[in-house]
Amino acid sequence: MKKLLWFLVGVAGGFVLAHLVNKDPRGRDMLADIDARITEFTGRVGDAYRDQEARISQTVADARDGAVDLVQTARDAAADAAGKVKDVAASAVETVADTASDLAEKATDVASDVAEKAQDAARKLAD
Repeated sequence: MKKLLWFLVGVAGGFVLAHLVNKDPRGRDMLADIDARITEFTGRVGDAYRDQEARISQTVADARDGAVDLVQTARDAAADAAGKVKDVAASAVETVADTASDLAEKATDVASDVAEKAQDAARKLAD
């Protein structure tokens, strides 16, 4: 309670002193100079804050642009890879189909040869 009383006495004394100083022209000039310095200081702090905010905003924008570019590059790479896989798969299917066709043709030829030889053997046995 005692500290609160001293605080209030200090605040009241400060107001009385400021009022007395403001009555004198030199005191008024001194208070105006103090006010100008405080205004200049707060202006500099405000300018520094706005500059820092602009730098951070630019950094965030650059990071966002970089992320967008990275995602687009990854998307393009995935699309290219998918296209290549599709081409390779189509080529493999074509190769397998050609090989199967060749094997079927050879099997037909072999079966024909075997049938002819069987007929020749049957004729020889019949004679």
